[in-house]
Amino acid sequence: MTIKHQKIFEKLHTLYCNDLPTELNFNGSFQLMVATILSAQCTDVRVNIVTNKLFSKYSAPIDFAKLKLETLEKLIYSTGFYRNKAKNIVAASKIIMEKYSGVVPNTMEELLTLPGVARKTANIILSVGYGVVEGIAVDTHVARLSHRMGFSKQKNPDKIEQDLMKLFKKKQWEKMNRYMVYHGRRVCKSQKPNCIHCTLTKICPKNGLTKEYKQEKT
Repeated sequence: MTIKHQKIFEKLHTLYCNDLPTELNFNGSFQLMVATILSAQCTDVRVNIVTNKLFSKYSAPIDFAKLKLETLEKLIYSTGFYRNKAKNIVAASKIIMEKYSGVVPNTMEELLTLPGVARKTANIILSVGYGVVEGIAVDTHVARLSHRMGFSKQKNPDKIEQDLMKLFKKKQWEKMNRYMVYHGRRVCKSQKPNCIHCTLTKICPKNGLTKEYKQEKT
């Protein structure tokens, strides 16, 4: 970790250290898995609206393993990519019931065998659901900020994760993910980053941003 990377972490920590709870609503590691799968290309607000109704009817792996795809598709339609998400959730639920006795596995290797669970989802399940830190979950916000802040030049989420893991201490991995997600949602947005009022503006290289965003904080 360089001095600049440490400063960025410290500033983000100061901003968000008391704002850590995940923004997805769930009860237990299985519901966390379902909610995280649904969150792909969808806002947490929308996912919470959908899962509020969904989990009131179906809450455990055995419930989803028995669900017809058409039924689940209708319930999660508004999250987008609903056919693929429904297919993966039902298939993963069946595997969890048949292979893991109804309990979501707690290792990266096992989680990656579940349909719909890539490293991002697995990292979230492990860190939030089990308190196990294996890596850094890379979603669209983390990927965007990693490029703008000069952490990685990679486009593949797995390669971005590897770059981040080299830059930051393992004890900082989970926090760094949360901090970057929050900062990406609230300040360093995709279309209109608020660089002028950003606490990082003097140390962030602002890679990929147009000239209007490269001015320093006054």
